[in-house]
Amino acid sequence: QNIDIIEGYDPAYIVVLAGDHVYKMDYAGMVTQHIEQNADVTVGCIEVPRMQATGFGVMAVDTTDRIFDFVEKPADPPGMPDKPDMALASMGIYVFATRFLIDQLKRDAADPHSQRDFGKDIIPYLVRHGKAVAHRFANSCVRSGYEKEAYWRDVGTLDAYWEANIDLTAVVPALDLFDREWPIWTYAEITPPAKFVHDEVGRRGEAISSLVSGGCIISGAFLRQALLFTGVHVHSYARVENAVILPEADIGPPAQRDRREGRADPARPGGRRGPRGGRPPLPPHRERRVPGHPAHARPARGLTPARCPTCTSSRSSPRSIRS
Repeated sequence: QNIDIIEGYDPAYIVVLAGDHVYKMDYAGMVTQHIEQNADVTVGCIEVPRMQATGFGVMAVDTTDRIFDFVEKPADPPGMPDKPDMALASMGIYVFATRFLIDQLKRDAADPHSQRDFGKDIIPYLVRHGKAVAHRFANSCVRSGYEKEAYWRDVGTLDAYWEANIDLTAVVPALDLFDREWPIWTYAEITPPAKFVHDEVGRRGEAISSLVSGGCIISGAFLRQALLFTGVHVHSYARVENAVILPEADIGPPAQRDRREGRADPARPGGRRGPRGGRPPLPPHRERRVPGHPAHARPARGLTPARCPTCTSSRSSPRSIRS
C-alpha cells in the first residue's frame, strides 16, 4: 500500500527493519555485502546458542553464508558450519534491491494462500527460488568501549520490555546510552529537570541504580533499580524497586512497586494528576489520541495545521500530541 511513496523517492535499495528490537548497527556493511554477493535478499542474523534458538526463525547456511533453508521455531535448530553449537537466528532485518522487492510484493499479493508476512512468505519463497544470504550481526554491530558483547534485544513481549529497560539501570549496562560516537536519537520532550525533595529519616527523596527522566518528582520516596519515564510523581513513603514506570504515573503512599509496569495510581484511580497531585490534567488530546479532534486531523496540502483551542501548539509540533 506504500509502493507509490517508495517509487516517488526511487531508492536503489531498501532496508526493512523490525520495530520492536533494540540494537546499534551500521547498515552500510549489510548493504555492501548484499551488493557484492549479488543477492536477492540479505537477512540480518544473530548468533545464539543452538538449543536456545527454538523460539526464532533459524537460517541453515553453507560455508559462504548462503541460506539454503529457513526453519520457523525448530525443535532441533541447525548449527552453523563453523560453529556447530551456535545457530543463526533471523533479526527481522532485510535488504532488497527496490525494484526486486516491489516485484516480490506484487507477486505475493496475487497469491491467495499468502499470509502477507515477510518471515512466513517472502523470505521462504526467496530461499527456495532465489539467492538469499545471511549477514552476521557481529560484523556490523556498533559497540562503545564499555560494551563487551554485541547487544540485541527483542522487546516484543512485556517481560522482554521490562528486562531491557531494567538492564539499563546496571552500573555498566550492556547497552551504552552515553556513547557519543554513536548516539541513540529518540523523542525528547522539553521538561523541567527531575526533582528530589525531603530529607528526613524514612522520608527522603533518593534513588539508587535508577534512571529518572525529566519532569519527575521524587517526593520523600525511595527508588532502587527503577526506570521512570517522563513526568512521574512518586509521593512520600512510597518505595519503587525493580520497576519500569510509564509516563505521567502518579504513585501515592503507601505504594510498593516491584517488577511492575503501569500508569495506574493506587491512591488516585486512573493515575491522572488533578489538583491533589499539584498539577492540572493535560488537555485530552495531549494525553492520548482522540478521534475527530481537530489537532489530529491531517491537514490538506497547503493548509495551516489545525490548532487546539486549549493549547497554543499545532499538530506539527512535537508537544502537541502525547502518544
